[in-house]
Amino acid sequence: MASLGEELLNVVNKLQDLVFNTIGNDSLDLPQIVVVGSQSSGKSSVLENIVARDFLPRGSGIVTRRPLILQLINVPSERDDNPDSYEVRLPRTAESVSGQGEWAEFHHIPGQKFRDFGEVKREIENETARIAGSNKGISRQPINLKIYSPHVLSLTLVDLPGLTKVPIGDQPSDIEKQTRNLISEYIAKPNSLILAVSPANVDIVNSEALKLARHVDPTCRRTIGVLTKVDLMDHGTNALDILSGRVYPLKLGFIGVVNRSQQDIQGNKSLADALKDEADFFRHNPAYRNMANRCGTQFLAKSLNNTLMAHIRERLPDIKARLNTLMGQTQQELASYGNMQFSGKEHRGSLILQLMTRFASSFISSIDGTSMEISTKELCGGARIYYIFNTVFGNSLETIDPTTNLSVLDIRTAIRNSTGPRPSLFVPELAFDLLVKPQIKMLETPSQRCVELVYEELIKICHTCGSTELSRFPRLQAKLIEVVSDLLRERLGPASSYVESLISIQRAYINTNHPNFLGAAAAMESVVQNKREKEKKAVAAEERRKREQRRMKELSGGMNGTETPEDGEEAADEVKSIHTLHHRGHATKGSRSMSPVIGRGAENGHHSIAANMNGRSGSPPGFDRSAGAGSTRDSFLNYFFGKEGGLPSAGGLNAIGGTAAAAAAGNRHVSHNAEPSFSQSIRRGNNRHNERSLPMQPHYSQDEYDMNTGRDYNDYDSQFPSSQGDPELTEREALETELIRRLISSYFNIVRESIADQVPKAVMHLLVNHSKDVVQNRLVSELYKEEYFGDLLYEDDGIKAEREKCEKLLSTYREAAKIVGEVL
Repeated sequence: MASLGEELLNVVNKLQDLVFNTIGNDSLDLPQIVVVGSQSSGKSSVLENIVARDFLPRGSGIVTRRPLILQLINVPSERDDNPDSYEVRLPRTAESVSGQGEWAEFHHIPGQKFRDFGEVKREIENETARIAGSNKGISRQPINLKIYSPHVLSLTLVDLPGLTKVPIGDQPSDIEKQTRNLISEYIAKPNSLILAVSPANVDIVNSEALKLARHVDPTCRRTIGVLTKVDLMDHGTNALDILSGRVYPLKLGFIGVVNRSQQDIQGNKSLADALKDEADFFRHNPAYRNMANRCGTQFLAKSLNNTLMAHIRERLPDIKARLNTLMGQTQQELASYGNMQFSGKEHRGSLILQLMTRFASSFISSIDGTSMEISTKELCGGARIYYIFNTVFGNSLETIDPTTNLSVLDIRTAIRNSTGPRPSLFVPELAFDLLVKPQIKMLETPSQRCVELVYEELIKICHTCGSTELSRFPRLQAKLIEVVSDLLRERLGPASSYVESLISIQRAYINTNHPNFLGAAAAMESVVQNKREKEKKAVAAEERRKREQRRMKELSGGMNGTETPEDGEEAADEVKSIHTLHHRGHATKGSRSMSPVIGRGAENGHHSIAANMNGRSGSPPGFDRSAGAGSTRDSFLNYFFGKEGGLPSAGGLNAIGGTAAAAAAGNRHVSHNAEPSFSQSIRRGNNRHNERSLPMQPHYSQDEYDMNTGRDYNDYDSQFPSSQGDPELTEREALETELIRRLISSYFNIVRESIADQVPKAVMHLLVNHSKDVVQNRLVSELYKEEYFGDLLYEDDGIKAEREKCEKLLSTYREAAKIVGEVL
């Protein structure tokens, strides 16, 4: 059994050396004993007693400021007749004390043997100061020390800084937190045994070491308790209950030891004498004589050795399984750096072709959404292109108001300019074309932005198509991205030009026969309907206001008990005014003006353009009744558009003329008075100077105007309405403006739907799909040239170092698995 235990310890020591020399301690959790205790609890003295050498630094404050991984390796003595004996032999003679057959080695100084343990102490101090500095701070980087001696049992111990509460001197203010975190990092590993050192002259319930151990090992299955300073307890007290496990039970129990006092250390008392005095203390003390064989440093060393061997035997299968897992992960990582079989010059062409194919396939699969590396955190690849089409582009089109930049004055001016010098009988279709084309142009900016966004997204996809294997060759990766970017840039021009052509096509021909177009008839019917509703609401509001006024007057009259004649007359006037307002509303719906020139009287004549359009331009009531014959819809539609909103045919014009003639037949004097003569227009020139519909007045030559008015020609030119003001519209102008606005909105919606459908199709065909189809051929034709192979396959130094590190790591794991396999 002893040989098996020695073999297990040798296996762990080999693993410890292998892991620490190559990959560090964090990658593989190996069985070891971690020594934990508060400052001045006797940790260093316990370790020195186990080694039987004075080799650890001493002083005030924190002395151990770096983890010390101490490997004790038992070597047979030259004079030992039984080298397989497993009993500890303490140094007794001067020869053994001088260090014959014992030496120490540091990992950071390979090959150098320290036979003087005073030099070992100084090297630990120097190495600690080199890494942790001289300001009493601590460091996580460990110091590895091996001690070869025939007087020790094979153990692996880790000495950690002692727990402290209050920083002293130049210690950091958070020294307690740093120390606790470092200790917890080591004792939390399930393969570590915890050696909790507590002084016997302090109540055990206040032990910081046991508190930390309990936190990571609540069942106390891997905690060994060490009780120091048993000889310093108060008279009449002893630690028998603690050592027996009745106060704080531990599965591995408590072991009492007696270390050298500070006076003994200053008096250079040898460890051999100290160990002898310790054994005498436990044999002769009445409280501990019955358990003397289970106390002391020698029993502690044997217990630690046996416990560590049992722990190694228990954890070794888990270590082997962990090694297999690490080997698999490392092999997978190494494979990501590429197959070294293609590293020769004869395989460079096939390697480049293979990487090109993978890059092109990754580019295509990212667009199609079939990539194996699809993100679950955000949209990527083709999903972002769909988002651009459906959300970004669609919303940008929907937010465009087709008439937001068209003021009432703009529409009125366009209508007037499209009629030329003649008065218009109908709303000119040229005004609609003139106004709707610039509105269609507004769709070009979001359409071009859609093309640019898809192009930018394809560039992003191109930059994310690299793999770990491709990252080995940064120049090749850069060239692949450059070639694909050039391809996308080439296709950006045709896609943008075609999208621009789509807008120009829509502006080239305004198809008012589109089945979804609102049409003049429907638009006019909607305008008239809205006008009627507004008038009804106005009449109802006026009636409510009058009723409220009458009610208030009746209340005030009832309170006074009198009613004046004026009240009755006023009430009659209110009824009459309401009736007149109602009559005017009907007259407006059922009549039209014969010509824009009719009824352009002076302002002091109490007439307006709106009155003329309603048939009230100085005409008797009989004219209103004859003009109101026929349906309201026919009256408005025939007036503005003839038949069904199109250009009036001969029959339509005759029908309009017949209606006008019928009205004129019954009122001949009205017809003669309605058209003012040329001389009458001259005489009314001064009165019409400030008239709102001035642009529709006759335009005289300069000489003629000077003769009739005596004013300068330039004065008249200044009277044209400009875009600076916002004059009131006549009733006809308001109707025409609203009609044009609705027709523009209807046709713009048709074009918007068409653009929203055609632009994504054009982008997919000309940019996305074309790039997918030719990317493989473009890469091969541009880069698959033998003179480029050497430059393209230049391997990055960082990637090369990572691959070499991965290869070394894999070799270490394989060797460790082989070592473990020797005993399993």
